[in-house]
Amino acid sequence: MTLGEKIKDFRTRAGLSQEQLAEKLCVSRQAITKWENDRGIPDINNLQSIANLFDVSIDLLVNNKDGISKIVINEEIDIETYQKSGKCRSKYDAVVKEKYPHAKVIFPLIRRKKLNLAQEIVDFIIQPGTLQVADSFNDLSSYYLVEINNKQLLVRVTKTYIEGRELSQKFDGKKCIIDENLFKKTPYTI
Repeated sequence: MTLGEKIKDFRTRAGLSQEQLAEKLCVSRQAITKWENDRGIPDINNLQSIANLFDVSIDLLVNNKDGISKIVINEEIDIETYQKSGKCRSKYDAVVKEKYPHAKVIFPLIRRKKLNLAQEIVDFIIQPGTLQVADSFNDLSSYYLVEINNKQLLVRVTKTYIEGRELSQKFDGKKCIIDENLFKKTPYTI
């Protein structure tokens, strides 16, 4: 993803309009439009502000090796309209199974935030695992690795939407780091 695509993605995930983001960053809406369309780039101060606002690193914003290439599906859903059945252990499993009926395999994933060194030290001092638990409460989404048509998708399901993104790097083995998260396959498939 380009820097502009990432800014737009983080903005829409946060539910912000271009005007609202511009207001938070003390820039014009036109600047946001220019950045999102890759016709300009934010200066270092604005990059820092964007990274702080969306709680990501500047490296994640400017690095093109984030592991995710493009959005394949992004739909609103109502989780209450789905019922678990068959191999589905939850309503979230049922959503993915319905949206990807021709998937070769669907692996539920366990997500854990990859802590940097400073966070690991703080976590150890406070109580090992505290930051991971806090992060888990911050993101209650269910994640899945879907293999379909020789592609791998990272799918995120919440109570209100499903988002699937094509992976640009292969998820081999049981673990993979994508963005700033460590994903681990569960021992079962859907």
